[in-house]
Amino acid sequence: MAKIILANLRKTYGSVVAIKDLSLEVLDGEFLVFLGPSGCGKTTTLRALAGLEVLDRGRIVIGERDVSTLPPGKRRIAMVFQSYAVFPHMRVFDNVAFGLRMRGIPGDEQRRRVEEVAALLEIADLLDRYPAQLSGGQRQRVAVARAIVMRPDVLLMDEPLSNLDALLRLHMRAELKRLHRETRSTTVYVTHDQVEALSLGDRIAVMKEGEIVQCDTPARIYDAPASRFVGSFIGSPPMNFLTGTLRTVEGRLVVEVAGGRVAPSGIERTVSRARGDGTVIVGIRPEHIDLALAPAPESIVARVVVMEPIGPQKLLTVRAGEETLKVTASLEFHAEEGQQIWLRLNPARIRLMDAATGAAIPA
Repeated sequence: MAKIILANLRKTYGSVVAIKDLSLEVLDGEFLVFLGPSGCGKTTTLRALAGLEVLDRGRIVIGERDVSTLPPGKRRIAMVFQSYAVFPHMRVFDNVAFGLRMRGIPGDEQRRRVEEVAALLEIADLLDRYPAQLSGGQRQRVAVARAIVMRPDVLLMDEPLSNLDALLRLHMRAELKRLHRETRSTTVYVTHDQVEALSLGDRIAVMKEGEIVQCDTPARIYDAPASRFVGSFIGSPPMNFLTGTLRTVEGRLVVEVAGGRVAPSGIERTVSRARGDGTVIVGIRPEHIDLALAPAPESIVARVVVMEPIGPQKLLTVRAGEETLKVTASLEFHAEEGQQIWLRLNPARIRLMDAATGAAIPA
């Protein structure tokens, strides 16, 4: 068993609070990703889990063991860092086997386990090379192999792909996902890259200022962000946010926004949760806005500001009243910069948020 329990973790550096009473449970065999901007506390949390940071208070349980006061070497964890940290004077085989030798594992068992892990990570033909003879992606595989060959209860990864170029990151993401599927090791992964988080994680814990603001599946994080912050941090381009006002028009509840009206699904259930003056924030993803060159029912008039071809589609920046939005469109949609168009916000995909706090209003 390698279930992890983090209970009321707190860490300060002088007057700076890096972790604010953080609690979280990571399931056995789960791939959990800590995601957030620089300085949000995600790496500090990972280092605390590894035993590299002394907490002000809190409790850490791995499996059935309380490891809160244990040194890193006693926690049965392995860590992959942002830098490869491979020994340049050692062959790949010796790099991978280093931890086994430090623990006094017999030579035959070392070779068997190294060869097993090398086959899993597809570096078996590199075992006699030195790090200088490897590409960045190969060196990162060596670092991962060195960690998992120890058969840790928990595998920790601190932005392991950030030093790779875009194509290598794409390839290594797939490799890490395959590796986890085959080993089923409990993995905690830290990144500021939301694409990595969405593609790798069973769950994502989004952090802000030392706190977890939402922890859920990638689909839920993307489709139903718990706050304006989460919606703006996840997605490329991020979610659009428009200021709207709840109104009853001809006996029907709608939101007046950007000179038009929209009726989000489940709007009747949100009325009691909105501000007294009816002001709400309307959140909508760029791909959930339909475009038209002529007026359409329940559409909003807008004007094209910028049009950017981005491979298989176009990204439009449009202006609707005082609001600026990002909208994705197919290559077949033809409009010129400065041209008037109409937007229809998909009612089922609109997310209403509190105008004061930015928190999502439950439907």
